[in-house]
Amino acid sequence: MIFSVVLILVCLYLLVLKTQRPRNFPPGPFALPVLGNLLNLNLENPLKDFERLRRTYGNIYTLFIGRNPTVVINGLKVMKEAMVTKGVEFAGRPQDLFVNAITLKRGVILADYGLNWKEHRRFALMTLRNFGMGRTSMEDRIHGEIQYLIKTLESNVGKTMSPERMFHKAASNIICQVLFGKRYEYDDDFIKEILPLFCEIAKLINGPWAMLYDSFPFIQNLPLPFQKGFRNVERIQTLIGGLVAEHKKTRVPGEPRDFVDCYLDEMDKRVDDSFFCDEQLTMIAQDLYIAGTDTTSNTLLSSFLHLTNNPHIQERVQREIDQVLEGKAQATFEDRHKMPYVQAVIHEIQRMSNTVPLSVFHCTTKNTELMGYSLPKGTMIIQNLTSVLNEEGQWKFPHEFNPENFLNDKGEFFKPEAFMPFSAGPRMCLGEGLARMELFLILVTLLRQFKFIWPEDAGEPDFTPVYGVTLTPKPYHMKVELRSTKD
Repeated sequence: MIFSVVLILVCLYLLVLKTQRPRNFPPGPFALPVLGNLLNLNLENPLKDFERLRRTYGNIYTLFIGRNPTVVINGLKVMKEAMVTKGVEFAGRPQDLFVNAITLKRGVILADYGLNWKEHRRFALMTLRNFGMGRTSMEDRIHGEIQYLIKTLESNVGKTMSPERMFHKAASNIICQVLFGKRYEYDDDFIKEILPLFCEIAKLINGPWAMLYDSFPFIQNLPLPFQKGFRNVERIQTLIGGLVAEHKKTRVPGEPRDFVDCYLDEMDKRVDDSFFCDEQLTMIAQDLYIAGTDTTSNTLLSSFLHLTNNPHIQERVQREIDQVLEGKAQATFEDRHKMPYVQAVIHEIQRMSNTVPLSVFHCTTKNTELMGYSLPKGTMIIQNLTSVLNEEGQWKFPHEFNPENFLNDKGEFFKPEAFMPFSAGPRMCLGEGLARMELFLILVTLLRQFKFIWPEDAGEPDFTPVYGVTLTPKPYHMKVELRSTKD
């Protein structure tokens, strides 16, 4: 009996030791044995809890996700030191999380910092540039897809419609043309299957079941909801694998049609290089598909939610578009330099939508320091981007939708240092260039031709997003009307 009591006490003592902060570690709330700080967080959506803890413990604090200490960083000063000044030291990816397990630690977004990741990121950036990132050919692809958006909207003139699926499918088609050299009709079986699979994964990755998976390794093989993530990824890999197999049959080596062909050409050059292989190709294609679809489509949804509820802003945007594009058949990405107000509105939409609020988790690649605290190699880092995008002192109107946040006293567009919706440093989002071009060309083209109205019978808009690895606006409807340049 006494032995059993002593054994229990020893076990409890060891568990408490496990949840003690390392020496000179950032402060944080008391962590329970085994549970860590899970009870300090709303697992369905912890964003408000991160802000609450920041107000108590400052811009750098510690949480225990289960037994593992995690450092949450907040505010522009801390974010710059970690992600820019010491970018390489904070460029790692934690490798023992649910999201790593379902992606088999491959690809370019979640791969750990090292030669494999560097080679694939360099290849991806170079190939995207060669296929027109920021060039006319990419503009042509986007404008081509916009014509299908216009047809959909024209068929809904005078009606009330939900824009959710339309924008998801349009963003999907643009990146599919880059990756696979093809687009899909909006009712195609491929696009109807793959988009819901990705949406479900996005909800799972930062949801409660993923956090429980990360905290308690002994539940990882149980038949719990997170297992759906593994099944979804397996199905996505099968779908993408089929496209890769098709490319292998039809490609002409040295004459690439798209990203997949370029990768296959690279594999031919690196016969003895295990970094470039079929498994990496399917996973990097999945990474780029996600980066090119989810954030852009959700930002477009946020755009029209804000514009329909701020008609005076929509009208001012349309006046500037009409003035700059008078006599032109269509907008070009270069036209943005003549549209300071349009640019301000787009950037304010990105700031307020805060599509990836916790970025993608980082970890330290070596023993380092941050704001005077000592962080061992492998320390997991969570970026609370909300704290920067809404930071007092960095914005004229930090807590309200107002394009003046991006206009100086002369009405000229400028980008404050605290604008970092794509994160910063070596791990900055791969799809930023494509996303910026898509948002500008789609919004300008649609607002030039249509007027978007919040339905009278729709009640008050709900700006509270659905939480996941990305923030998604709650489903809503809008009314579509044709306009002329005289509107």
